[in-house]
Amino acid sequence: MWLFNNIASKISNMIIHGAKSKMSDMEFLEREIARWKCSTERIMQIKGHLYYNNEHDILTRKRTVIGEDGKLQEVDNLPNNRIIDNQYGKLVNQKTNYLLGQPFVIESKNEQYSKFLKRIFNKQFMNTLKNAGKSALNGGISWLYPYYNDEGDLSFRMFPSYEILPFWKDSEHTVLDCAVRLYQIQGYEGTTPVIIEKVEIFDMQGIHCYVLDGNNLIPDALSGESDCAYVTANGKPLNWSKIPLIPLKYNEQEIPLIKKVKSLQDGINVMLSDFENNMQEDARNTILVLKNYDGEKLGEFRKNLATYGAVKVRYDGETKGGVESLEIAVNAENYKAILDIFKKALIENGMGYDAKDDRLSGNPNQMNIQSMYSDIDLDANDMETELQAAFEEILWFVNAHLENTGKGNFENEEVNIIFNRDILINESEAIANCAASVGILSDETIVGQHPWVDDPQKELKRIKKQKQEEFQQDYDPFGGDVNAEQ
Repeated sequence: MWLFNNIASKISNMIIHGAKSKMSDMEFLEREIARWKCSTERIMQIKGHLYYNNEHDILTRKRTVIGEDGKLQEVDNLPNNRIIDNQYGKLVNQKTNYLLGQPFVIESKNEQYSKFLKRIFNKQFMNTLKNAGKSALNGGISWLYPYYNDEGDLSFRMFPSYEILPFWKDSEHTVLDCAVRLYQIQGYEGTTPVIIEKVEIFDMQGIHCYVLDGNNLIPDALSGESDCAYVTANGKPLNWSKIPLIPLKYNEQEIPLIKKVKSLQDGINVMLSDFENNMQEDARNTILVLKNYDGEKLGEFRKNLATYGAVKVRYDGETKGGVESLEIAVNAENYKAILDIFKKALIENGMGYDAKDDRLSGNPNQMNIQSMYSDIDLDANDMETELQAAFEEILWFVNAHLENTGKGNFENEEVNIIFNRDILINESEAIANCAASVGILSDETIVGQHPWVDDPQKELKRIKKQKQEEFQQDYDPFGGDVNAEQ
């Protein structure tokens, strides 16, 4: 039986004082997995991903009425629309693309090191990082797992927050002690399809594979080996000197975005659904007042009304019959006003921006644009701080890979990761400011601020090459001024 590093100390700290027996490592993990699996924290992480994928609580909503005993009871003969206006998903995409929509820039004084990094941090990695950032917004945290693909290249895989149960060494959640990954796959028992829960435990000795049967961990015999190393080189199992799980946090507290705006998103869905419900409650399925109805049961009346659009009533002598409806006026302006309040509150609480903001109409100068982006910019600052910390861990594995593969030791090399935020700007104003700064600021600074330039260094090389070509065109090979001779 393998043992987890430092798990014994965790168990001893969690044992109730005075207990006569201690839990084994396996019992400890089984209890922790059972506790975490249905915890409110994990449920909220799952909710974030469900809401992003248009799976909202409104889809399970039921229409109820007050029953004979005064309590609510479900009815199925009333309109029950379930409309989703996914402002939350829009907010997640907005934040993800604002910070991670553009390729980040790698700056290093060591050109060889910079070339190696650009090969590893290719378009595939940037796509994985963007997906990890989106998952971090939905769950408060996501995880990158460095591994070697079939071609032997260092690659990164993303795990969502609800799959990973971390055990931290410190209260700041910066160093992992070990971690558990819980995920589901589809299998068969005979010919019957079933869902199998797999468990992978990451520690300093490698990955340990189990199947979760109820609350019991059973070694996964079907995976080939229940215990395996992180890396295999020339048939030899090898392990990193760190646990290869890198946390990408949305914020320091690891709070999912959905936790801030769920009630507002639910309110938007309810208002839209109620509006359509009220509009559909017409004379054939609304409240009716009957006078001297020529029948025995109200169900018969409803059936005749729904089938024929007519109903028979008694009207003879002093006995006058008839049907009247209690009409409830649906004021669309009230719904519109409430929806506007909810949407603005969702944007403010989620720290996003409104692309249809009034500040963009009339005079969209740079000050108005910056004011509109102020909230999302502040939130992006927090997320970027967490991403920069994550890149320190990413670079540790990259440097170890480069050294292990004989590319060189770059442990002490300084490198800056610069995120290009996708912000709307007034290009004419920005270009005018760049032109006005000539002679005051360096060409590198001015070119870096120009809205048409993505890579300042490459643009400066183009400018230098262009000036050299212009110089060669103005002078002949012997040094004479060609224009002067003409």
